[in-house]
Amino acid sequence: MEAKKPTHLFDGKPQREPRTDGRRPGRPTREMIEQRNEELLDRSLDLFLDKGFDATTIDMICAEVGMARKTIYSRYGDKDTLFKAALQRAIDQWIIPVDRLRAQECDDLEATLVAVARLWVSNIKKDSGMRLVRIANTEVFRSPEIARYLWERTAEPTIGYISDLLERRLRPGAPSVPDARDAAASFLILVVEGSVQLTLWNQMSPDDYDRQILYRTRLFLNGASNEAGPLPN
Repeated sequence: MEAKKPTHLFDGKPQREPRTDGRRPGRPTREMIEQRNEELLDRSLDLFLDKGFDATTIDMICAEVGMARKTIYSRYGDKDTLFKAALQRAIDQWIIPVDRLRAQECDDLEATLVAVARLWVSNIKKDSGMRLVRIANTEVFRSPEIARYLWERTAEPTIGYISDLLERRLRPGAPSVPDARDAAASFLILVVEGSVQLTLWNQMSPDDYDRQILYRTRLFLNGASNEAGPLPN
């Protein structure tokens, strides 16, 4: 079976023929160009978040960053591509690598799942995480490829790891856990997303957040430990 091609929001502008007049005197170094580009992506994403995609203009971005329209267009071509490049960078910097999830694993399945949930929730509660939540809540409906990218880069790796964990640990003595992936998705929704909703809608102490994570994890395990019957087609 042919491997599924991963989603990308930004693959770069089409390549142009290289200049033949060589490097001009006083041209910025590669490091300076990259630093300015990172500043462009950071500040433009903040503008997109504050104003909304439609209300944000290239002129606003130019004024905010102190960069010429010609420079921005030469790098990204249009506003939509700039937005996707900025969002892709923010997502890639924010995601939790699967290796960090595996590092939470211990002999106790409940403790492992609680540790994974704590890691996810603490990451989302960062300023960068809350910014991505707000962007995702508005932009995934405008641009389906953003929804795919977010899923492939954030939820999918976690579900893959938890599926494997549950296959190995959820029902000791059982030959397999055929609903491991469904259970993993349910864990992400009930424990992680549920805790995030509490973060968004309710101000609680850290102890209360921790209590909610533990309660939801135990609720999940109580249900998932017994295999559900076959679902209707």
